[in-house]
Amino acid sequence: MKTDPNPANSMERLASSISRLTEHEDYCPTEIPGLTVFRKNDPNIPIAGSYEPSVCLIAQGAKRVQLGEEVFCYDTEHYLFSGVHLPVVAQVTKASAEQPYLGLKLTFDYQEITQLMADSQLPPPKGQRSDRGMATGKLTPALISGFQRLVDLADEHENIPMLAPLIRREIFYRLLTGQQGENLRQLAAMGTQTHQVAKAIAWLKSQYSQHIRVEELAQVANMGVSTFHHHFRNMTAMSPLQYIKQIRLQEARRLMLTEHLDAASAAFKVGYESPSQFSREYGRFYGRSPAKDVNELRYNLAQSGT
Repeated sequence: MKTDPNPANSMERLASSISRLTEHEDYCPTEIPGLTVFRKNDPNIPIAGSYEPSVCLIAQGAKRVQLGEEVFCYDTEHYLFSGVHLPVVAQVTKASAEQPYLGLKLTFDYQEITQLMADSQLPPPKGQRSDRGMATGKLTPALISGFQRLVDLADEHENIPMLAPLIRREIFYRLLTGQQGENLRQLAAMGTQTHQVAKAIAWLKSQYSQHIRVEELAQVANMGVSTFHHHFRNMTAMSPLQYIKQIRLQEARRLMLTEHLDAASAAFKVGYESPSQFSREYGRFYGRSPAKDVNELRYNLAQSGT
């Protein structure tokens, strides 16, 4: 497919494709590995959640993501890249019933990026620095074209096994050689401090409910404690303990909302030893008690029909 040199035309076409796929569902995972498309008909309040290793693109609308004290805004001209699992507060800032927010997310794992780097003989990262694990980049016509072909493939079920891996490789190759390529190569390259911290974060995601000391995380990353702490904060915009707290609070909120656990049960499930401490920290983070917060979330979901 020939690349349209006019980004506005390309985005209109991509928005139309995503709109069709999300006609009946606002959140729509596809059969294409790693690809999910989204729709939202109105701006929302800031919502705590997490971003996994992925690239996110908006075909219509805009979004604001806060990581620690840092804010990332992206829209139809910029993509958002998340190199590790990061707890964030996100908000759709531009959406309406006439022009809904339409976006997509494509997840990845480091093994495929490392293999792609080897196959493409791309140069290794220049240094050992650890940059922020989240960044925005300028969308190019070629990158938009790759995403368009991937989204279109969602309707070609019989062709997905053969063509989806090829288009994914093209997209990630363009990311590796584009504006955020150095960041992505830092994350994927074995032995870099960025990769070592990413490895510790992946381990932490599976162990967050356990009693974890920073010394253990530093050991997973094969770093001294002070060095690890420095690079962890560089990547996540927060300390390891702040990261663990946010992951626990977000998971507890999910358990109360979707599995109907009470606050004390959810607190113990995610690693808190004191329900009262959990309630205090939950209130500081979400602005209200666990019970009030979850009741309001359920009411809003009922009102929206989701």
